[in-house]
Amino acid sequence: MILIRQSADGEHTGYRDAKRYLWFFSVLSPSMPLCAVVLIEVSGSFWLSLLPVIVYFGFVPLLDWLLGEDESNPPEEVIENLSADQYYRYLLFASVPVFYASFFTVMWAVATLEMPLWSKLILTVGAGVASGSGLTVGHELGHKPNALDQLGAKLINALTGYAHFSIEHNRGHHLLVATPEDPASARLGESIYRFALRELPGTARRGWQLERDRLVKKGLGFWSMRNDLLQGYVLTLAMAAMLTVWLGWIVLPFLILHHLVGWLQLTLANYVEHYGLLRAKLPSGRYEPCQPHHSWNTNHIPSNLMLFHLQRHSDHHANPQRPYQSLRNFAELPRLPSGYPGTYALTLIPPVWFWVMDRKVLAWAGGDIANTNHRAGYKSASQPV
Repeated sequence: MILIRQSADGEHTGYRDAKRYLWFFSVLSPSMPLCAVVLIEVSGSFWLSLLPVIVYFGFVPLLDWLLGEDESNPPEEVIENLSADQYYRYLLFASVPVFYASFFTVMWAVATLEMPLWSKLILTVGAGVASGSGLTVGHELGHKPNALDQLGAKLINALTGYAHFSIEHNRGHHLLVATPEDPASARLGESIYRFALRELPGTARRGWQLERDRLVKKGLGFWSMRNDLLQGYVLTLAMAAMLTVWLGWIVLPFLILHHLVGWLQLTLANYVEHYGLLRAKLPSGRYEPCQPHHSWNTNHIPSNLMLFHLQRHSDHHANPQRPYQSLRNFAELPRLPSGYPGTYALTLIPPVWFWVMDRKVLAWAGGDIANTNHRAGYKSASQPV
């Protein structure tokens, strides 16, 4: 498809989005756990339970390394038309049933098929990784004000029991991102494990408080039917009840594991997206507006095609309403060493993560630790504490 925009002087600009149909990878990638179940049934090999984890954290980082980055941007003249193209929005909604089909198939498999326990556990982990990436869809839809997009976000967030995500992310994280006050912004020298212990409860508390405040302004109590948090949690509990009735109590531990892994997927994303970056405090006491250089960016092709351009995070935070297909790359941005899946693997070994990333943070900060969002007691990039 060619988008045309006529400028004030009568000239026309044409643009063909080379990724237009490649975004189907974002729609189809969550089907990997479902495919693994089918292949197990056909082949009888339980080793195929490893397939989703191997693809997400092995094959995709390898492709990122082989194919490199795409730093191209759509011309400014077509951004408005490109952003308004409903095809890209339809893809977000098309992915929702794929996420649910994969989730329900795996829950059925681990509850009913004769499989070794290790196989059931790793298959559930793979399903949690897939569902956790669904929060990317909740993230994209949750930024849109219309009721249908908000409903789509609610449905996908409920899949992992993370109803507070859109509330906390939009009204909390975007306000305080890259500051010490934000539980979803990782500090220099803070390991992923310490961060998770701070971020998971911190964002949940903030989401509850923000929704409580919104309802108070409307003259409503917290337990109102208009509480978006409670609506999401009811959906999650209803699914759990339905699965228990259908498959028996055996499904509950796998359901809990699935949700925990999904939460950790978001925690990993939050950790890498703003690690160590700091917005300056103005004389007024407020923080400077969020700019593209306050988020880590990556243009790696395969992982971006799997995650609806989430990894062009710099433009997203500078322009939260800009849809994924229109997000731009900028020169001189802080850049991650790989796409998210490969970067996540680095975070799990803190000494390696610190060795790779802390020097990047200090280079971004001009060598001055005071210009970073750092953990108390942090000494240097070569000696994190």
